[in-house]
Amino acid sequence: MNTSEAIHIALESLWANKLRSALTLTGVVIGVAAVIAVVTFVNGINGYFAEKVFNLGADVFIVFKVSPAVTNVEHFLEGEKRKELTRDDYQAVFAACSDCQYVGAYVRNENGHIQYAQQSSSDTRIQGVTPTMASILDIDLAAGRMITGDDLDTKSNVAVIGTDIVDNLMPGMDPLGKEVRVDGWTYRVIGIGKKKGKALGQSMDNFVMIPLTSYLKQYGEHNARLRISGKSAGVGKSLDSAIDQARVALRARRHDLPGGQDSFDIETNASLLSLWSNFSSTFFYAMIGIAAISLVVGGIVIMNIMLVSVTERTREIGIRKALGAKRADVLLQFLIESSTMALIGGALGILLGIVIAKAVTLAVGMPSAIKLWAVGAGLLVSASVGIFFGVYPARRAAKLDPIAALRFET
Repeated sequence: MNTSEAIHIALESLWANKLRSALTLTGVVIGVAAVIAVVTFVNGINGYFAEKVFNLGADVFIVFKVSPAVTNVEHFLEGEKRKELTRDDYQAVFAACSDCQYVGAYVRNENGHIQYAQQSSSDTRIQGVTPTMASILDIDLAAGRMITGDDLDTKSNVAVIGTDIVDNLMPGMDPLGKEVRVDGWTYRVIGIGKKKGKALGQSMDNFVMIPLTSYLKQYGEHNARLRISGKSAGVGKSLDSAIDQARVALRARRHDLPGGQDSFDIETNASLLSLWSNFSSTFFYAMIGIAAISLVVGGIVIMNIMLVSVTERTREIGIRKALGAKRADVLLQFLIESSTMALIGGALGILLGIVIAKAVTLAVGMPSAIKLWAVGAGLLVSASVGIFFGVYPARRAAKLDPIAALRFET
């Protein structure tokens, strides 16, 4: 018997027993679908975090009182006891970091209330920035101008707004020159940011950007968690040197003891992505473990069904052996049948996993990215399950005595 004939017999057997086949393949389908869905989500979210969430350049660092990416509870609690970063800290880094192209500072409030005429917007991100933050974070404008040094020095009540503010509060009109109220204070619109879209379901365009000094005047320095950011002349040694200069300046300014820990955290795009990758890898392996259990269950079901098939086809096996079929021929036939069943389950699982991933993406905006290697791995794993759990039934069929098989009564 050749391979194509064995596959044809396997397909006929599946089609002849549709309900049994569906139940047989359920475990493999669920296991492969889980693997494909998880891989699709992890790859999509990793790329999304790199592009949208941690959208820092490779030559940028940020200084925090305590890093938002900290995973150690003790470190977080210790960090919360530290002194807040101040404008004097920012000035110290600005003066000391000769390897920095730009040094900037910013603060933010995620719950701002914006009003124009009778229209209002809530949960708006209010950012107080120095002018250099536009170059550090590659902030682009669709119209108008960015905040300048003069705006910072004079504590001007000017603002750059996101497209959500334009669409919701000023539809159909030119926002430049209009006055909006930001938590009760009046600001004149001087610029409009380019549309960025959403990140994990949250809009990136619902913001108002004002001079740092104006922010501190309105909200008070005691309510501001300042962050300092720098952009080096390049990556690698240049970035490391810039970070070292900033660290030395801050340790001296904040009187950190020699040999003691920093009273601040410094993060880069690489370090933030590394933390996320560690988390996503843990999630990935946990889900793969769960999917593996389903595949094992599916494999056991395939083995049991193949044993039933061997029993049902005992006389057929006897006839084949009587006509000259060797043990290896019978063994190969049943291995091909079990792997064919598993491959069909794997293919259905891949389709189901992709459908689930894309449905979730459409429903809640969670990013997904299909990888060809994941599809290939899904098929390989399902075929391997079919072969592994088909060995025992195949060997049992191959060892049947042809005379006893011909006498067998079902």
